[in-house]
Order: sequence, then C-alpha cells, then structure tokens
Amino acid sequence: MKELYKDKFTSVEDIQQHFETAQYICSEQIATCVYIAHNLQKPVMVEGPAGVGKTELAKTTAQILDVPLVRLQCYEGLDESKALYEWKYAKQLLYTQLLKDKLSELLEGATGLEQSMERIHSHDDLFFSETFLEPRPLYKALHEELGCVLLIDEVDKSDPEFEAFLLEILSEFQVSIPELGTIKAKIKPLVFLTSNNSREMSDALKRRCLHLYVPYPDEKLESRILTSRVPELSDTLRKEVVSFVQQVRELDLKKVPSISETIDWAKTLLLLHSEQLDAAMVKQTLNVLLKFETDIDAMGDHLRTFINKAHKRSGR
Repeated sequence: MKELYKDKFTSVEDIQQHFETAQYICSEQIATCVYIAHNLQKPVMVEGPAGVGKTELAKTTAQILDVPLVRLQCYEGLDESKALYEWKYAKQLLYTQLLKDKLSELLEGATGLEQSMERIHSHDDLFFSETFLEPRPLYKALHEELGCVLLIDEVDKSDPEFEAFLLEILSEFQVSIPELGTIKAKIKPLVFLTSNNSREMSDALKRRCLHLYVPYPDEKLESRILTSRVPELSDTLRKEVVSFVQQVRELDLKKVPSISETIDWAKTLLLLHSEQLDAAMVKQTLNVLLKFETDIDAMGDHLRTFINKAHKRSGR
C-alpha cells in the first residue's frame, strides 16, 4: 500500500507556513498534530465547539496536499449502505430482464443440467460486481488513485453501531464486503473525524486516533486570522472587533460566537463602512455575531462597557 505524499510536510514549521499561505492560521499544536498524523498515518479526532475551524482544517489539508477531499457527513441513522456502498437495484433488475430474454441463446449447445447451470451462474456473478455498485464516500476514499483526505464530519451525531463499523477502516484502511471480499485502500487516506462533543465517543474509536482539541482562539491568534481573512479591515477596527468578541465569549450565553462569526461580523462592519465600534452600529449588527435572541438581550447591560474596553485596547 502506497503512502500519501510522505515527504510533503517536512516539519511543523513547514505545515504552519503552508496553512498560512492557504489562509488557515493554525496554532503550533494543530500543526504538530497534522505533522504526526501525516507521517505516522494516524486518523485525527478533532474536537471542539462549532465554528472553530475543524472542518476547514481537513479542507485546507486536502488543498495543500493537492488531493481530493472526500466528505462523509454523519447523522443519526447513518448506516453502512449510505456510507460505504449500495447496489444499483434498478440496473440489476434491467440486467435480469435482459438475461431472461436471452436465456435460450445462453443455453444453446449446453449438454445436461450441470453445464446449463454453470453458464447461468457465470452471468449471475456479475450482479454483485463493481459494475452494479454505487460507491459512497468511504468506498471512494479507499479507491482514490492518488490518495485523498477523508473527512468524517460530526461523527458524534452517528449511532454507536456505525461508530463500531468505522473501526476496521480506521485501523486497517480496509473494509470487508461479503460479495466482493476485502477492499484495501490503494493509498492510505489522511483521515479527520470531527466532533462537537454531543456524545462521548467509544474508547475503541479514540484508541485508533490522535486527539486534537481546537478551542476558541485567543486574542493574538484571532487577530492573525482576521488579518488573513479580512485584510481590508483597518488595524484599529480589527483590534476593537477582536477585543469585543473576546469579552462576549466570557458571558454565559446559549451559543458563544465562534471564529466564523467573528469573520462574518468583521465583513459586515466593512460593508457598512464602519471605522470604529459604536453602540448604534453594534446593536444593528449583533445578530450576525449572536444567533439567539436571548443572547442578544443578555448583551444589553454589557454593550457600552465592552465597546469602551475595545476602544482602549485599540488605543483610541
């Protein structure tokens, strides 16, 4: 089994540089984990709150390695047929009808029952060949000629039975199909599993993976991310936005703003030609940053305090 670009990432610093070029500003911890996973060919379980860049990490890695991203979105009730393969029943039915119409020609010249059955069985085997198979994400990932990045997104939303099904793929990079036998990866994919911690994952699954927790970014990292993603933002307004968001995250909210919401809010302020944070503008755009009305209401008593601190932070 070949390896996926074994020498593509030569060091942790090299990974950080590649990611920054692709506009994904990552911490040294993230870069180190990707470096280890890539060189040891270990899957990575990426946990953390929604919107901190878990899915984007897999997308950016695929972009840098210049390989396809194969994504399996998990949900309750997901089973093997939706994740691995399905049989093309309509095509099998059509083939059955064609075989039936040609049965007399097929058996022409056959002597005895045994020879007739052999001829029928030789065609019957085609029903369960790759010709009649509809590949799903996991099957596609194992068959990518140049390798791929396999993203198993929100694995915590799947059922424990499906989690158990994943174990063979994550440990051996192969899967057993009754009709076809054991299918092995042509090139081992680099696997990322993401989880929002909606349920505890099994020890067996965690044993097969490296663990990476991605928290909300600190002030310095968030500022670098905004510089990369919203370069048109002035230094002063960027500092105010980051300071304000960092303060909001300290509140007891139903959903704290993630980095994706910070980016959207910064773009919104640019769109509205804001040069600095003021109470009126923040109130008008707070729905971009916060997704629940109760959270927006909870900001009422803190709004001016947070803005004043943000102004001081930016040196106004």
